[in-house]
Amino acid sequence: MKKDFNYEKELTKHIEFERAAVKLQRFVGELLYDKGIELVIFRHHLTDATISEILNLHSYAEKVVNKPIDVFTTSALAEIILSLNIKPSKLDIGKLANEWLSESSSYLSKVDFIQKKLDGFEPSPINSIQPRDVILYGFGRIGRLAARELIRQAGKGQQLRLRAIVTRGSSDADIIKRASLLRNDSVHGSFKGSVLEDLENKSLIINGQIVNMIDAANPEDIDYTSYGINNALVIDNTGVFTTREALSRHLKSKGVAKVILTAPGKEIPNIVFGINQHNLNLEEETIFSAASCTTNAISPILKVVNDHFGVVRGHIETVHAYTNDQNLLDNMHKKSRRGRSAAVNMVITSTGAGSAVTKVIPDLKDKLTANAVRVPTPNGSLAILSLELEKETSVEEVNNTIKNAALNGDLVNQIYYSIDPELVSSDIIGNTCCSVYDSNATIVAHSKKNIVLYAWYDNEFGYTKQVIRLAKYVCKVRRAIYY
Repeated sequence: MKKDFNYEKELTKHIEFERAAVKLQRFVGELLYDKGIELVIFRHHLTDATISEILNLHSYAEKVVNKPIDVFTTSALAEIILSLNIKPSKLDIGKLANEWLSESSSYLSKVDFIQKKLDGFEPSPINSIQPRDVILYGFGRIGRLAARELIRQAGKGQQLRLRAIVTRGSSDADIIKRASLLRNDSVHGSFKGSVLEDLENKSLIINGQIVNMIDAANPEDIDYTSYGINNALVIDNTGVFTTREALSRHLKSKGVAKVILTAPGKEIPNIVFGINQHNLNLEEETIFSAASCTTNAISPILKVVNDHFGVVRGHIETVHAYTNDQNLLDNMHKKSRRGRSAAVNMVITSTGAGSAVTKVIPDLKDKLTANAVRVPTPNGSLAILSLELEKETSVEEVNNTIKNAALNGDLVNQIYYSIDPELVSSDIIGNTCCSVYDSNATIVAHSKKNIVLYAWYDNEFGYTKQVIRLAKYVCKVRRAIYY
């Protein structure tokens, strides 16, 4: 029987790639847990990535980023980074690999290259990070995803440490039920870690981290210092307290220093991380809003378009997944239409995202209208941006402008540039960016000044990532980055 040499050759080649990916995977773990250094490939996380996912990310670099890299180079550079004395940081190994492949003739060796590229990343007492305690006030959809992400990122506790979760009720049955909700999620899948109930001490032990389960009716009633929690950040995801006065009640608790609201807030700074966090006075301000999921989805795209083309006016229509605010079956509701069954109806409703954007991008004041349609999907939403521009443009120019913003500059963690012609809502579940730009759906009218853009968003996880980014910024525990 004749042997297929091409088959064997291709298989052998792939196995060598997998071996190199295994090495890279090992270095990623050692860097994170031994040195507090996180490696990414063009913004994509490598921690907990499978071998296939690692190889696919290298393929993504070539197809989307137009920067061919190979896993042998990224693995070799990661090993060198592990051998050097570098402070806790977040490094794009894809960017470094691409720069090495194009600039290698300018350096004596890979070691020389890394040392010069990461000049200034040496540890010192001045730039050392002191981890901050975090309290989740409420444990709903955003609260549980925030818990997962805080635990996943904790490593050896270099940045944010989840210390407590505050809810109504802390009986044994309550704690067991909340642990189950953390382990299992119908949208985001099971939690890839261990969750143990310590009923005697009213706590959960999540991946070895003790998280106190606190029962409280009022924020000001809690003494967090009695749990060993100090100078903490409260992330309020209840949606109950939305004004400065109401949120200030958290600051009356012993052990609390700052508060972040996971909803639009009144009389407090509304922040879309990546755009306007630099306007904050972190020394004086203590209460912040992470705005809404929709505001976080549309603001990055609107900023890029407004900066490059100028927005005259526009309308935002969001096709939004149903939420707990709606009824499963027809019933009474204080708002029009929301009382109708969310599982079988498309429901027209209002959204404050149009006006909320102006708090983030003041130049858009009075230029936008917005509305929403809730649809029968549990997660995954779409914003349709219909805009009139000051300058003429084309599909290619608009797409290239947004692609550049997704790969370079301040919005690389906020915008994901998709080239998938088959993209649908379920595909963006778990995307770490708050805005997934659908490049294949872009429309430019014959006038060349009217455009329609489509931005998908995981209204739960993508938004939660933005909350965590803001939390790190507010707590001053952001690591040095090389993107």
